[in-house]
Amino acid sequence: MAAIKVHGFHASTATNMVLCCLNEKQVEYDFVLIDLLTGAHKKPQYLALNPFGVVPTIQDGDLTLFESRAILRYLAQKFKGQGTDLLGSTLSEEALVYQWCEVEGQSFNPPVSTIVSQILVVPRRGGSTDEAAVEMNIEKLGKVLDIYEERLSKSKYLAGDFFSLADLQHLPHTHYLVSACGKGDLISSRKHVNAWWEDISSRPTWQKVAENMKVN
Repeated sequence: MAAIKVHGFHASTATNMVLCCLNEKQVEYDFVLIDLLTGAHKKPQYLALNPFGVVPTIQDGDLTLFESRAILRYLAQKFKGQGTDLLGSTLSEEALVYQWCEVEGQSFNPPVSTIVSQILVVPRRGGSTDEAAVEMNIEKLGKVLDIYEERLSKSKYLAGDFFSLADLQHLPHTHYLVSACGKGDLISSRKHVNAWWEDISSRPTWQKVAENMKVN
C-alpha cells in the first residue's frame, strides 16, 4: 500500500497538526513541500487538489482530503487500532473529544491565530502589528484559558484522563504563542493549563514536528 502523501508547509500550524497526528498513529507518510513563500499553493497543480489553495491536503489512495481538522478525524478513525487512541474508548469519551475539538476550533483558535498572525506573520509581509488587535485577542484568549484552567483542575486532559485529538489540536498555535510571540505568560500563569501544556508539548511525536517549525 502506498504511503499517505501530505502536501504541506513546515511553518503551517494546520500542516503540523496533521503531521503530529500521523506520528501519534505511527503511520508512515511522504511529505510534499508546498512552499507558501513562492505561492505554490495558488498554482494550478495544487489547486487541482485543493481549490481553496491552503495547506495541508492529503492523498490516501483514491481519497484526496483537505481541511486539517477533517483530516485528523479521518486518520484517528482509519488507524484507530494502532498507535495512540485519540478518540477515547467509549461513545461518551468520543463525544467529549469532539466537544473540546469544537471548543478549540470555535473559541481558542480565533484569538490565538490572530495574535500569532499579528506578531509573526504580518511583519514578515512588510506590515505592522496591530497592537490593539493583539491586546483585544489576548483578553479573549485569557477568558477561554480561564475555562480551560477550571476544566484541567478536574481532568488531566481536556476530554478526560487520556490524550486525544482535542489536546493535539492546540499544539501548533500554542507552540508559536509561547516560543515565538513572547506570550507564554498566558499559559504559565495558570497552574493547570501550564501543567497540561508542559505535558502535551513534551510528547516525542510533537517534538519531532516542532523541530521543523520555522519562525524566522
